[in-house]
Amino acid sequence: MPSYIALLRAVNVGGTGKLPMSELKAMCVAEGFAKVQTYIASGNVVFESRLSAARVKAALEKRLHAYAGKPVGVIIRTAEEIAAVLEANPFPKAPKNWTVAIFLDDAPPADALEGIKGQQDEEVRLGKREIYVAYGAGMGRSKLKIPIAAKGTARNINTVAKLAELAAGG
Repeated sequence: MPSYIALLRAVNVGGTGKLPMSELKAMCVAEGFAKVQTYIASGNVVFESRLSAARVKAALEKRLHAYAGKPVGVIIRTAEEIAAVLEANPFPKAPKNWTVAIFLDDAPPADALEGIKGQQDEEVRLGKREIYVAYGAGMGRSKLKIPIAAKGTARNINTVAKLAELAAGG
C-alpha cells in the first residue's frame, strides 16, 4: 500500500487555522487510511492508502472543509517523492532549519522567480514541484516575498527529513 504525506496549508501557524493533530489523525482514520502518524502541530500527516494521490487529496480537503467551515489546502506527496525533495535540496551546506522547500501542487512556472520582492541574502531555486529557499540571515529577518508561494506550503529541511523517515517506516 502506498505511503503518503499530506501537508496542510495555514494550519496552527500564527494563530490561524487551529486544528488539533488528534483531530487530523481521526479524520485520516475515518477515511480508511492506515498507519496514520502526525508530526509536529503544523499540519503534517503520514499514512498509507490504496487510493490515488488525487483521491486522497480530495477526501482530506472535503473533510477539512467540513471541519473548518472553509477550504484548507492540502499538498500530497508519496514517500518516494518526499525523499526525492530531500535529495534534490540545492543548498546542502545551508542550515537545515533556515532552508525550506515550498511545496506546490504543480511544477512552478518557468517565470516563478520573476515576481520575487524583498530578496536580500536569500538563495532561491526551482524544484520539480517545489521552490527551495535558503535564508541567509534566518527566516525571521527576511522580507522575501515569492508570489507563487501563496499557493503552496513550506517546510524546513529538518521537517522534510523527518517526514521522509516516517514515510519510509522509520
